[in-house]
Amino acid sequence: MSRVADLHVHTYLSDGTFTPEKVVEYAKANGLSAIAITDHDCCCAITPAILAAKDLDVEIIPGVELTAEVDDTEVHILGYFIDWQDDWFARKLKDISKVREERAKEILKRLRKHKVDISDDELFELSGPGSVGRLHIAQLLYKKGCTSSISQAFTKYIGNGGSCYVKKFKLTPEEAVDMIRRVGGISVVAHPKTIAIQNKSIEDIVALLAKDGVRGIEVYHSDHSLKNEKAFKALAEKYNLLITGGSDCHGFGKREVLIGKVKIPYELVENLKKSLI
Repeated sequence: MSRVADLHVHTYLSDGTFTPEKVVEYAKANGLSAIAITDHDCCCAITPAILAAKDLDVEIIPGVELTAEVDDTEVHILGYFIDWQDDWFARKLKDISKVREERAKEILKRLRKHKVDISDDELFELSGPGSVGRLHIAQLLYKKGCTSSISQAFTKYIGNGGSCYVKKFKLTPEEAVDMIRRVGGISVVAHPKTIAIQNKSIEDIVALLAKDGVRGIEVYHSDHSLKNEKAFKALAEKYNLLITGGSDCHGFGKREVLIGKVKIPYELVENLKKSLI
C-alpha cells in the first residue's frame, strides 16, 4: 500500500478544534503515514502530537503557518521541519502572539459596542496556552446564541467586512522566510488559490515570494480544483519550487475539512527532506 501524508493540519492551539492527540488518532484512522502540524504562529501542539504518535507509527513533521503581506496582499507561508524548540524562534512567536492578543481584545471591545459581551477572561480561557484567534471568538458567539453558526459569526461580526473586523498584523515575506530558515525549515506558500489578489495575478505573487526565498508551493489543497492543481504544478516547475499539499484541517469549525481530505504521496515528503541536506 502506498504511503500518503497530509501536510497542513491545525489543532485547538491555534484556530482548529482538535487536540493534538485527536489529530494523531484521525491520521492513523485515515491511513496517513505522516502529518505536519502547522498551527498559526504557534508550535505548542508539536510535542504532544509527537508523544501521541509514538506508538501509532505516524510521523509528525514539525511546522508552522505564518502570515505575511506582499504588495497589500495577504499570503500564508508554511514552514516545515522547523526546530520548534529553538529559544529565538519561541521568542519571535511570543511577540507575534502578543499582537494577536491585542487584536482579539480590540475585537471584543467592538463587539461590546454591539451589545455582545464576551470578557477577555472567557476568551483566553478558551484559547488556552496556544495562539488566540478569531475562531475562538466565533465559538463563543455561537455558544452564547449571538449567531446561528460559527460561519455566521465571521460574516456578521469578525470576518473581513464584518462590523467588528480588525485588521491582522502581518510580517513581510522576507521576515517570514527568514524566521523559518533560521530554525532549519523550508518555507512554502500556502493555498495559493485563496490569495486575495489586489493588483497582481497569483503568478505575480508566487514569483515575488520565490524571489524572497520561498522554496515550495502547496499545489494540493481542499480548496483547489484539478484545474488549480495543474496551474500550480506549472508554477512549481517554472519557479523551481517543491510541491506540497494538505487538507488544511481545522476540525469542526469554520471550514469543517477533516484530516485526510487531501492525501499526497509520501514521495513529496521525501523531496522536502532531500532539500534539507
